[in-house]
Amino acid sequence: MAIKHEAELYAPLKAFFELHGYIVKGEVRNCDLVGMKEGENEPLIVEMKKTFNLALLLQGLERLKMSSNVYLAVEKSRAKKGAVNQRWTELRGLCLKLGLGLITVTFYKTKSPFVEVLCEPGEESGFGRNAPRRRERLLMEFRERSGDYNTGGVTRAKLVTAYREKALRVAAAVSRACEAQEAEAFSAGYKKASKNAKKNAGPKPGVSPASVRDVSGVGSAAAILQRNYYGWFARVERGRYVLTEAGRLALNDYAAVLETHAGTERLPLPLPINR
Repeated sequence: MAIKHEAELYAPLKAFFELHGYIVKGEVRNCDLVGMKEGENEPLIVEMKKTFNLALLLQGLERLKMSSNVYLAVEKSRAKKGAVNQRWTELRGLCLKLGLGLITVTFYKTKSPFVEVLCEPGEESGFGRNAPRRRERLLMEFRERSGDYNTGGVTRAKLVTAYREKALRVAAAVSRACEAQEAEAFSAGYKKASKNAKKNAGPKPGVSPASVRDVSGVGSAAAILQRNYYGWFARVERGRYVLTEAGRLALNDYAAVLETHAGTERLPLPLPINR
């Protein structure tokens, strides 16, 4: 059973490495699959392709600059007799010389995929790490993500990065603030009709970055609002922001990401309104 897309390799590989004690996340800083094990500082990196080719090999060598624990993963087809991806003995020997691990995934029609490790990564190769900053950025991005919202190997898809997660939390805080303002403005309008109402009961439009930071728990909330990288926020006056239509759509599209923080974040609390 041949696969159509390399992304189909992700689920069985994720399950395989989770059984071996790894926390796995997909598409972390252009790496198809990244895993971390408790007590270890060396990240697991897996690059996937439908078949073994030069592009996959070059990717693997590039990843060795960030970690010595790098695997190449391909489908093991039972149908292609004599094809290059059937020369597993030679390919295994090549990966061993370069210090790369090699994994095959065999798919069946009626049973679960079979993951087989043909060789483990080694440290004997001359392709040692020489990109410590890239490695640290990879580890930081991995730690900053609250969960695994991406499928490794997927192309032309919007990835849920650590930055997008923070922007979503900021958007959720702004949304709740605006809802609270609308409710208070409605109440103020009702009171204004009475004899004892204040003349200017309505709050200022928008919400301040400081209030968003305090409620969302995102320290860089002000920078996210000001840069407006995704077009989710609009400045109505100096230091006051509201959510755009694109921001409201994003909250709906990425609702599953926000649910991860529902039990731990302070978003459910009402946001204070500055007058």
